[in-house]
Amino acid sequence: MKSPQAFRTISEVSNEINIPAHVLRFWETKFPNINPLKRSGNRRYYRPEDVKLIIKIKTLLYDNGYTVKGVQKLLKENDNKNNEKNNIKEKLSSILKDIDNIIKKL
Repeated sequence: MKSPQAFRTISEVSNEINIPAHVLRFWETKFPNINPLKRSGNRRYYRPEDVKLIIKIKTLLYDNGYTVKGVQKLLKENDNKNNEKNNIKEKLSSILKDIDNIIKKL
């Protein structure tokens, strides 16, 4: 068995999560966050984060009853929230540096 951090081919991912390869290729066209590396002959190699996202998409579609458009909207909202969180973290980090500089001057 491969390490959890190893890259996987489309057939390995397909077998692991029980989704046909053609469905994975279709999802790549609908969900730009699924972005496997492509080598010679367009052979796909999925990163661990790609596999996690595929599993999340599968759960939303098959278990939770979302449509493709619904999942797209949900993922976009999550991306926006993550961007917002990152902006807040950057601002807080800058404020902390300013406070450290003020303390050093005292």
